[in-house]
Amino acid sequence: MFLRLLVVLSLLLSATGLAIIGMQLMNPGADGQQVARVEAPPAVAPVPKVRMLVAARPLSIGTLLKDDDFQEREVAADQVPEGGFTQGTESRTELRGALLRRFIDANQPVITTDVLRPRDRGFLAAVLRPGTRAISVGVDVVTGASGLIWPGDEVDLILTQNLQGGNDQPGRRVVGETILSAVRVIAVDQQISHSGADQTAGRVVARTVTLEVTPEQAERVAVATQLGRISLVVRSIEGVPEATGPRPSLVFGSDVSSALTGPQAPAPSTRMRVIQGGTQQEVTFR
Repeated sequence: MFLRLLVVLSLLLSATGLAIIGMQLMNPGADGQQVARVEAPPAVAPVPKVRMLVAARPLSIGTLLKDDDFQEREVAADQVPEGGFTQGTESRTELRGALLRRFIDANQPVITTDVLRPRDRGFLAAVLRPGTRAISVGVDVVTGASGLIWPGDEVDLILTQNLQGGNDQPGRRVVGETILSAVRVIAVDQQISHSGADQTAGRVVARTVTLEVTPEQAERVAVATQLGRISLVVRSIEGVPEATGPRPSLVFGSDVSSALTGPQAPAPSTRMRVIQGGTQQEVTFR
């Protein structure tokens, strides 16, 4: 009896197993879809991209930054360092005219701790190189290069004098000379940097330009402002090799205008009447 019961249970278990196997063979999609749902990785949101401002070239310490010192590089938003500058007018305005406090290699980001901005206390003193001074000169629309001089530019100073008294040679009355070369501009009026608004049409032309000079050069500029008119000449961004040897000669009016080197009017003559006995004659002295 017990043996029969075991046989019946074995047959029932076998039948049940065969039934389950048959159902899986007839409907394989259900478990496959369930497995697929479990194994599919969750969707990852893409990291947004931003355009970060980096150095366009190696920038040395003490550089007064300008727009062409930067370029944009696309990076993931989470790769922008703390204090980094991203694309935008405000970022460029923050950096324009700022003083670089450390060396930055090309394609490296600039962060807020790398720069000293014009509004920061002690900026002007930090801009000056050791042993130099700051001196301002008055300019107008002509002597100031039509208002196109910016902080960080290098200029030459030309003194023009109108010599008066005791000089009867017209070609020698006006003289010009270069008194300083490659002088760095550190401020225009009270602006140590120039914002984008300054570049729009109708901007106010500067009336003063502040220059970085040595103590001896500061004395030369102070005297020159009393002698005549000072004009600022902007130098190329690539620089000009300094001439060696003696300083160039003065440039007089006769060196510029041939009209001042023409024939001079004859000196006035003096006539005298000479009487010898009953004879008279006039003698002309030149």
